[in-house]
Amino acid sequence: MLVKVYGSAVFGIEATTITVEVNIDKGIGYHLVGLPDKAVSESSYRISAALNNNQYNLPGKKIIINMAPADIRKEGAAYDLTLAVGILAASHQIKSEAIEEYIIMGELSLDGSLQPIKGALPIAIKAREEGFKYFILPKQNAKEAAIVNDIQILGADTIQEVINHFNGEQLIEPTIIDTRAEFYKNVDFPEHDFADVKGQESIKRCMEIAAAGGHNIILIGPPGSGKTMLAKRLPSILPPMTLQEALETTKIHSVVGKVKNAGLMYQRPFRSPHHTISNIALIGGGNNLPQPGEISLSHNGVLFLDELPEFQRSVLEVMRQPLEDREVSISRAKFTVTYPSSFMLVASMNPSPSGYFNDPNSPMTSSPHEMQRYLSKISGPLLDRIDIHIEVTPVPFEKLSDERKGESSVEIRKRVTAAREIQSERFKETENLHYNAQMNVKHIRKYCELSEQSKQLIKTAMEKLNLSARAYDRILKVSRTIADLANSENINPEHIAEAIQYRSLDRDGWLG
Repeated sequence: MLVKVYGSAVFGIEATTITVEVNIDKGIGYHLVGLPDKAVSESSYRISAALNNNQYNLPGKKIIINMAPADIRKEGAAYDLTLAVGILAASHQIKSEAIEEYIIMGELSLDGSLQPIKGALPIAIKAREEGFKYFILPKQNAKEAAIVNDIQILGADTIQEVINHFNGEQLIEPTIIDTRAEFYKNVDFPEHDFADVKGQESIKRCMEIAAAGGHNIILIGPPGSGKTMLAKRLPSILPPMTLQEALETTKIHSVVGKVKNAGLMYQRPFRSPHHTISNIALIGGGNNLPQPGEISLSHNGVLFLDELPEFQRSVLEVMRQPLEDREVSISRAKFTVTYPSSFMLVASMNPSPSGYFNDPNSPMTSSPHEMQRYLSKISGPLLDRIDIHIEVTPVPFEKLSDERKGESSVEIRKRVTAAREIQSERFKETENLHYNAQMNVKHIRKYCELSEQSKQLIKTAMEKLNLSARAYDRILKVSRTIADLANSENINPEHIAEAIQYRSLDRDGWLG
């Protein structure tokens, strides 16, 4: 008997429906075709043991299974349940009248229990688009898939529950989640809060500006000055994710199996890879089926690179194109996968190898030559994509011991959100432009007009502080954000003056 059941394969962050055709005929043997990888080919052993341990069996006949389309490579053990249900239906061990209405996915253990899968959310979205009514999957993934409405999500713990469901003995209860209620309930409770940071008021102000305009930022300071602590709190002052952004972000994390019982992600991601990370781990890729890298896992959030000069230069250089295009394309001989990567880059570094350059109270010092060599590990083109450079100084004891709480992230976020709303209104007619950091030269000339007094101020600053040419447009972008925070239509001299402070690495004596 021939039976068709349906599974799904995930490529990039999109799913493709896979038709599993199971034919049982006279003869003997088990033949699996349709470009399966090793994990899929080994499924017969897991299926056989799982069925035997639940008082079912593989039929002693000739079993031919085709996974169509046959030119797409099928990877992973998530097809175990699909194949097992197909075999049971084709051998009349379960009823199969409405089986074409189901997408079925799950990895089998030898005792018949189901293990979680990757990509449950994009699979559920595709299943709904193609008109499937039900999605059977492991219970650990049910909450994640239940984000999608208009399809019943049936989470099972064992294959026995799935068999009972098809036989009508005990139906699996659908998992139902009110996505909007869950999302808005959790959106205003950040894990890290700026209220916990002692002192560093000027740096907090700088972080607020970066968040308001979506600007990339680099923090330069000695060890223990609070760079990492400040960076970890940046997501808490970014505007709350919209429901669409939350779905996009959850899809990417679903592909790599990082969602499971969490359901919809409501906080912006914060990723902090170690400096030994490889090109592929950062940008994404892989031998057969490319996986998203850290820059895509940071989509709609923050990518924090601690001790930036310690990263391999080749690793840092692969970020240049994604920082501009807000997406990364990974090409292979037979296909190309595109992952979104619209993130804020936050980097930190010591000013010198010892970390205490020009500190008269430190016994460890570095010569200007050592410092210059250390800083030159960061290329000019990469630095060109970082709008704000700020020096972080250690917090004195008096402020560390102060019991008073600082301003909370929720209060700062209100100002940031108001500034972002101004930018959204300003750029509503321009495609793919949402906040100030995304402006190109043409937009800067249009939206950053200066008075004669402001022009004279920036000219004087560039001459006296030996600012490089790359600093000019960055200063204008940042000053536009500062004006938005002040709810000012025009860029005033005080906005320019503050923005000039945030270009430390362009000054003579740093990178030249």
